[in-house]
Amino acid sequence: MSDRGYRRPRPLSPLREHLRDTFWFAPTMGFVCVFVLWFVATELDDAIVRLLQREEAYDELGDLIGFSQDTKTVVTTVSSAMMTFIGVVFSISLVAVQMASGQLTPRVVRIFVRSRISKLTMTVFLATFLVSLLVLSSYESETDPRRVVSVPLVQSLLILVLVGMSLLLFVVYVSSTLRLMQVGPVVDRIARDAFRVLGRMPRGPQGDEVRPETARVVYEGRAGVLRDVNTARLVRAARRQGVVLRVIPRIGDFVVPGTPMLAVHGGAVPPRLRLRSAVSVSVERTLNQDVAFGLRQLADIALRALSTSVNDPTTAVQCLDRIVQFLAAVAHLPLGTVYHRDRAGRVRLVQDGPGWDDLVDLAFEEIRWCLAGSPQVSRRLMAGLDDLLLIVPGDRRKSLARHRELLVQTMERGVPVAADRAFALLPDRQGIG
Repeated sequence: MSDRGYRRPRPLSPLREHLRDTFWFAPTMGFVCVFVLWFVATELDDAIVRLLQREEAYDELGDLIGFSQDTKTVVTTVSSAMMTFIGVVFSISLVAVQMASGQLTPRVVRIFVRSRISKLTMTVFLATFLVSLLVLSSYESETDPRRVVSVPLVQSLLILVLVGMSLLLFVVYVSSTLRLMQVGPVVDRIARDAFRVLGRMPRGPQGDEVRPETARVVYEGRAGVLRDVNTARLVRAARRQGVVLRVIPRIGDFVVPGTPMLAVHGGAVPPRLRLRSAVSVSVERTLNQDVAFGLRQLADIALRALSTSVNDPTTAVQCLDRIVQFLAAVAHLPLGTVYHRDRAGRVRLVQDGPGWDDLVDLAFEEIRWCLAGSPQVSRRLMAGLDDLLLIVPGDRRKSLARHRELLVQTMERGVPVAADRAFALLPDRQGIG
C-alpha cells in the first residue's frame, strides 16, 4: 500500500516538547551564552588596549578609560537593582497567573510555562544581572594609560544593550501576562495549540492487516499520565526486529506499573534497550501528541463558567465557538487508529487515538448537562450542532444528531414553559445576539 502523503515522526520532537514544558532550560542556555559573550567582549577589550598602547595613542586610551569609569556607575546600579526588579516583576506575574487559573482553569498555567516571551524575558533579565557582575569584576583601579591592562569598553556597551533589551521585553512581557487574564486570548491560544497538534498528526493510508499478537511489554516506570510516545524510536525498534508494535493505552491515559504498555505482533519483543524511554509518563497531560486535550481544556473552562459560583455564560459561548471551530477542522480528517510507517512504507507502529464520536462526546456532553437555565449557551450549542451537521460527512452526522436530540430533551425537562423552551432552542451563533 502506498504511503504517499505520510509524515514520518521527527526524532527530536518529544525532546523539544519536553524542554518547552520546562522553565529552566532557556535561562540555563542564556547563562552559557552570557559567558561566551563576556569572554569575547573581554578579548576585544584587551585587544583594543594592546593596539592603542602599541600605537602609543595614550590620549585616546585615556578617553576610553574615562568613558568606562563613567559607565561603571551605571553598571553598579544595574547590578544592585536587577534582582529586585526581577523578583517584583515575576511575583506580580505569578499572582496574575494564579488569578487566571482560578477564573478559567488550572491548565492555563501551562500557557505561562510554555510562553516564549516569558522565558525570553526571564533569560534576558538574569543575563543582564550576570553580565553586570562579570563586568564589575573587569574594572581595574589603575588609570594610567601606559600600565592599564584592560578597559571594559565593549563589556560596558554589552551591558547597556542588555539593559535596553530588558526594558523593551518588560513592556512586552507585561502585555503578554495581562492577556492571560482575558478569556478571549486564552481560549484562542488553546485553540491554536490544538490546531498545531493536528498539523503534526500522521496522515496517509490506513494500515495493512496486522499479524496476531505474540507478546506484550509491561510498563515498569512510575505511575502517571501517558504524555507522549517517541514514535521514531519505536518504529526503528520494530523495523530492526521485523515486528509491529501497538501502543495499548491512549495518550492521556493514566498508567500504573504492571499494566501492559506495548503489544508485539508477528515476532519476539525487541531488546529492552531499544524501548527505553520510548514512552513518557508525567503528572499531567500535554498537547504534544494529545489531540483531545485541547477540547478537554475548552470544556473545562466552559464548565467552570457555567457553575453557579461563576455564572458566566458568555465565557462558555466563547469556548463553544472554538469547540465548533476545532470539530469543523477535523470533520474530514482520519481519526482513531494511527499507523506509523518506516522508510519502506511498512506499518511498524499502531497507536490508538480518539475517534470522531469520542471528540463529539468530549466537546458537548458535559456542557449539555450544565446548561439548564442558560438560554445563551443552549442557543449557541444548537447553532454549533446545526453548522457541523452541514459540514461533516454523512457517516459522522449520527453523533451530532444524537446530541442535538438530547439537547432538545434536556430543555424539555428543564424548561416547562413552551415559549421559553422555544427561545432557548433557537439557533444563534452569538448566544443571544
